[in-house]
Amino acid sequence: MPNIPRPEHPRPDRVRQEWMNLNGVWQFKMDPGVSGAEQNWQRKAMPFDNEILVPFCMESSLSGIGYKDFMPAVWYRRTLMIPEKWTGMRILLHIGACDFLTRVYVNEKPAGTHAGGYTPLDVDITPALQPGHNLLVIEARDDLRSGLQPAGKQCRQYQSHGCSYTRTTGIWQTVWLEAVPETHIGQFRIQPDPDNGIAMITVTSAGSPASGDIEIRIKADGRILNTVKAKIAHNPVMVSVAIPDAVLWSPGNPHLYDLELTLTTGKGQDVVQSYFGLRKIHTNDRRIYLNNQPLYMRTVLDQGFYPDGIYTAPTDDALRRDIEISQAAGFNGARLHQKIFEPRFLYWADKLGYLVWGEAGNWGCDLNNPFGVANFIDEWTQALERDVNHPSIIGWCPLNETAAIKGQLPKWLHQHLYQWNKTIDPARLAIDTSGYIHYPGVGTDVYDVHAYAMPDELSGQLAPLLQGDWHKAFKNTGKDIAYDGTRPYFVSEFGGIGWNPDDLVQPWNSKTAFGYGLKPKSESEFIERYCRTVQVLLDNPEICGWCYTQLYDIEQEINGLYFYDRRPKFNPAQMQELRAINTAPAKYESP
Repeated sequence: MPNIPRPEHPRPDRVRQEWMNLNGVWQFKMDPGVSGAEQNWQRKAMPFDNEILVPFCMESSLSGIGYKDFMPAVWYRRTLMIPEKWTGMRILLHIGACDFLTRVYVNEKPAGTHAGGYTPLDVDITPALQPGHNLLVIEARDDLRSGLQPAGKQCRQYQSHGCSYTRTTGIWQTVWLEAVPETHIGQFRIQPDPDNGIAMITVTSAGSPASGDIEIRIKADGRILNTVKAKIAHNPVMVSVAIPDAVLWSPGNPHLYDLELTLTTGKGQDVVQSYFGLRKIHTNDRRIYLNNQPLYMRTVLDQGFYPDGIYTAPTDDALRRDIEISQAAGFNGARLHQKIFEPRFLYWADKLGYLVWGEAGNWGCDLNNPFGVANFIDEWTQALERDVNHPSIIGWCPLNETAAIKGQLPKWLHQHLYQWNKTIDPARLAIDTSGYIHYPGVGTDVYDVHAYAMPDELSGQLAPLLQGDWHKAFKNTGKDIAYDGTRPYFVSEFGGIGWNPDDLVQPWNSKTAFGYGLKPKSESEFIERYCRTVQVLLDNPEICGWCYTQLYDIEQEINGLYFYDRRPKFNPAQMQELRAINTAPAKYESP
């Protein structure tokens, strides 16, 4: 598919042989009055006056449009030819992500609706299809200013400012079709148990109920390690699969097993190719353990923005490259900040051995409003279910800096989100909110803070940890519960040192350029401050890890180690200094 943008399969963790990528040039129309449905824009006779390159949003240069003002609704249209060999099968339409409310029409008939700007739409469009050409029309409504939808770092003012950036409207991930039997594999979950050398695999069938069996085949390096069959006596089916001579997944050895699921019924056979890693993450007292070994997190903030694609990486190589430049700088993972990243990024994290914290884009969503709460929890649940099988994800964090948003979130919501995370995915860590408010009695597996002080001040803030004066340890607000010394202590944001040597954005003292602390006078002063700050954290044995803000600049925010286009800001020797301090021994790691 050389002429199709982002031609690779969008879900490497669930691949079927029969699929069709629908990225490319679509007809496009803006709907400023949100009246397209009333005007029957889903009909064939309605002319669309523009074209757009899917999957890039209209605000991006890659879309061919580059329109950056608010637009409450947009429409997409193209024709489909269903392959003849798919005759008699169910045809599923998938949209990786479309911000925010999506309605699908096939041959002028409503075919499906989805709410959520970061999670996938999956709909069976078979009933609306006809022989030959089929008309596919998609409407997307997006109102960031409503306060009723998660927006993340998308700016709710016309002009980007501070740490808010260009918006994304409508489709921003791959659109594709799949052909499946009438009864097929729906959700499946892989629960690794490295202590016992097994994987517990739960498979849920979808479509028409039918009797039959499920076959689970585990491979490594093309060699079959185990095959297990089970009858479909109920739905879902749960099967324990032994992994002989189990090899564990870790950053230093990101070993992955291939998984093949085959569902056979009287209504056909469905085969899904996937993969998984055997790994375990847990806490004990004030330590985090990966595969029962102490884990020290040397992470960086990654917000998933691109100069030409905004929310969408221009290529699959760009996704991989973001991880590679992070690892080159000495980081072993990232906080995926205020955005639910696309599955292919997580695939590369799995492949390259990169630890990540998954996070929702809660900013912009009024969580004191019951409708906002409903939208947020629904979308976050979809994200947990979509990404539960990725070994690179070691923890979840649904909220960020909640006290800094209008109003303080009620304690019950923090508690509900934490418990909901642990219910859906008990095998991973969960943080109630990153920075700011940690309510007493709510529960969080890790106590985290955002600490942007200069090195000497930061050392003083963290000194009580050295004496065991837990309640005196740094916290973000006076209303925050004090640290109690029972959980790992994580500095999940620090640094943010602004540096703009090429003057690529407006000067530091303007109203647009944004960074933390005093402006360094030179590259060497930046390096010196960075190294001193990281050393403060490395020297404190009670800190389980840290996260630097951030990996690369984004628009007016200029505190990255790389420019927005991912060029390094510093010469090779200076970049090596950064890598050396990021990988230096931490006292936390000492016996």
